[in-house]
Amino acid sequence: MIKSSQPLTLAEVKEIVKESGTDVKEMEHYLKTFCVLDLKEAKEMKKELTDLNFMALKEEYIIKIVDFLPEDKEDLLKILVDVTVSEDETNKILDVVKKYR
Repeated sequence: MIKSSQPLTLAEVKEIVKESGTDVKEMEHYLKTFCVLDLKEAKEMKKELTDLNFMALKEEYIIKIVDFLPEDKEDLLKILVDVTVSEDETNKILDVVKKYR
């Protein structure tokens, strides 16, 4: 039974899987392959992006930015498909991402 639903970064999922102690080899392999940041870095980056207080930057988008670490405006706009962000906002988001690449 699902008790709640909340977007999580891959780093957060990795920590939950590790703490659960369940045998989920495929998921662990996936997370080791695609999860670039450790939990501390992911949380710090998530907080920095949240602190930008951009109206269009919902939590779901922040999570995907943390997971995918877009390299440029084109990559970022693939994540933000149904919202509009200014050039200045785009640059500020990418500046945060660059700190963690």
